[in-house]
Amino acid sequence: MEKGGIIKHDQAKAPKTGDWRYLKPEVDPSKCIGCTTCVLHCPEAVMEMRKRGKKEIAKSSEIGKEKEIVDIDYEYCKGCGVCAQVCPVKAIVMKK
Repeated sequence: MEKGGIIKHDQAKAPKTGDWRYLKPEVDPSKCIGCTTCVLHCPEAVMEMRKRGKKEIAKSSEIGKEKEIVDIDYEYCKGCGVCAQVCPVKAIVMKK
């Protein structure tokens, strides 16, 4: 491939690998501060930021209320736990 080339990926053809997971990351909206650290470190790129829902805003800390919250695509998440390890406020917990 030449320098600067783009690799095209068809999401519809990608195998859903989420059922390989033993542990599942869960985000606590009361702790998440919207820093995006987990998004940057996710080896599967299954995390993205989105606007908080009304219930999440009600549970959020003052710091997090106006920030976005992380959303996880569980169809592709393999449950490696990197997100939980790098979260500076421990807002992500790995659960069975």
